[in-house]
Amino acid sequence: MTKYLLLWELNPDKMPDDPKARGEGWLAFLDIIKQDLKEGIHKDWGCFVGETRGYTVSEQDEVELTKRMQSFVPFITFEVHPVMSVDQIAEVAKSLTE
Repeated sequence: MTKYLLLWELNPDKMPDDPKARGEGWLAFLDIIKQDLKEGIHKDWGCFVGETRGYTVSEQDEVELTKRMQSFVPFITFEVHPVMSVDQIAEVAKSLTE
């Protein structure tokens, strides 16, 4: 299955000005992420220090991944990159020598 690196960013226009409400929103978001990690939907997740953006690593198929991302719109935007493993890149490199 293809592995994807998702770069995500919170939409500042959808974030509450009130710190308490903003914290409650973060906690609700993190509850979803924790459940996704527990269920294996995502392999890794992180937030860049001091920022409102981060990354997710997922191995879902394209349709399921897109459905999952759509559930966060318009609160979060995504940049999606399919990635290859070291073994896959080695296979490409080997093909160049043949």
